[in-house]
Amino acid sequence: MDASGEVNEAVTQVRESDGTIGNLEVLVTAGEAYPAFERAFLNAEHEISASFRLFDLTTKLHSDEARELGDTWFDLMLATLNRGVAIRIVVTDFDPVAAPELHQLAWQTKRQMVAVQELARDDAKLEFTIALHDARAGLIPKLVFYPFVRQKMRELNSSWLEMNGDERARFRSETPRLRRICYEGDNGSLCFPVQLVDLYPATHHQKMAVFDRRLLYIGGLDLNDRRYDTRRHSRAPERTWHDVQVIATGSVVEAAQKHLDTFLDTVAAKSPPPPSAPGFLRTLSRRRHNASLRVSPKTVLREIEQRHLECIRKAEQFVYLETQFLRHKPLARALAKRARQCPNLKLFVVLPAAPEDVAFDSNRGLDARFGEDQQIKCLAQLTKAFGDDRLLVASPVQTRRQQSDERDVLEDAPLIYVHSKVSIFDEFGAIVSSANLNGRSLRWDSETGLWFDRSEHIELVRKKVMGNWLPTGMGDEFLHPAKAFEHWKRLVDDNTQREPEDRRGFLVHYDSDAAREIAMPVPGMPEEIV
Repeated sequence: MDASGEVNEAVTQVRESDGTIGNLEVLVTAGEAYPAFERAFLNAEHEISASFRLFDLTTKLHSDEARELGDTWFDLMLATLNRGVAIRIVVTDFDPVAAPELHQLAWQTKRQMVAVQELARDDAKLEFTIALHDARAGLIPKLVFYPFVRQKMRELNSSWLEMNGDERARFRSETPRLRRICYEGDNGSLCFPVQLVDLYPATHHQKMAVFDRRLLYIGGLDLNDRRYDTRRHSRAPERTWHDVQVIATGSVVEAAQKHLDTFLDTVAAKSPPPPSAPGFLRTLSRRRHNASLRVSPKTVLREIEQRHLECIRKAEQFVYLETQFLRHKPLARALAKRARQCPNLKLFVVLPAAPEDVAFDSNRGLDARFGEDQQIKCLAQLTKAFGDDRLLVASPVQTRRQQSDERDVLEDAPLIYVHSKVSIFDEFGAIVSSANLNGRSLRWDSETGLWFDRSEHIELVRKKVMGNWLPTGMGDEFLHPAKAFEHWKRLVDDNTQREPEDRRGFLVHYDSDAAREIAMPVPGMPEEIV
């Protein structure tokens, strides 16, 4: 196993005959996940159910089998429908003011799906839903946040003025929720009448698909070309994307199918969620009724958070967290408490060097500043409880030199953007999910994941996920809970001191000072909002 992404294929999957989770395959980066996802579509015989945050049919195909049908997911989707496979997909919609680009992407997917339906055979069964989370902020928060909303509207107008006529026409056609609250003025500006608009605090953030009610594809990875990367990560930093997805069989697939069949009704408060099922974890919330003072939705399920807290209370040797954000204060408090109770417990955290919009778009807005503030406070609490000798926070960078004053470079090397969501606790449990370790994912958004408690599954997750960061020649001492921390700390310490081209593997120390430069508290802002 090495920094170029080579891996012993013997450890890529575990096969079992029955159980909550049967066959398991762990897929690191889209370079592994996308071909497997394509093959799952090709092998489907009857039905496919899915829910993604982003699902772009212009995404290139990567498996040899799928490329026989065409170049993009549009071709694969059309061929699958024409084979008689019924497809049901839910794609997330977004607040048109807070996230206009994502709102536009959702409706671009709608346009793509309509085109697929028109070209498919007459009896093709395609059900496509753009789903905006039903939660709405109350009246008082809408008044409080109105100045920030107007600022977003001004930013939208600035973007609008830079568009040509064709770009404006397309933007208007692909942002229907925005059309309802603005118009083009006589001077060509985008005009927003002075009025309160709905605020949508939560989204559907899960990334999952069920095939023929027998196979589950689940984790942190959406579908578009931006998210494609390989384990070599040899590309511009803004094009790197490290993620983890798994494919599983067993009774957990039935639980996932029930979730896909019911989550929209649960979020709309039309029905309760299905009962908890072994191995399958969820976050679900719904709209509050008569809650004029609240921004947040009402949390219905927080199984992913609860399982993390349960595992933290049980951990004795080594906790590994790989996450896009570490901003959830209750989780940090639980880890700090356990650190004081258990002097032998070590914590290893892998984070991106900076949030995506901060690193690549130079975002210094209030949301970015508040998010960094939340993470700095969580890390400070962990540092105080664990001390430097029991806490390691690292970020992956490429093994080449690059100079930049922006956050897309760390220790003179371009960053590798981490989007994965994996937690491993000693030798008794592991979680792979769509949920970041922030309040939004653990209490507000729709999220799903799997819990592994069988030793062979935990070992596989550990080898594929942690082993991904190891250079050539490193042994099992980096993966053993009782020994791993000291070896990782020496490696990260050494890498941070070396020149980029001389480093072993990808990891260097995370730079809290860079985050602290823009971090800012926002009194009264719900912690879960970022």
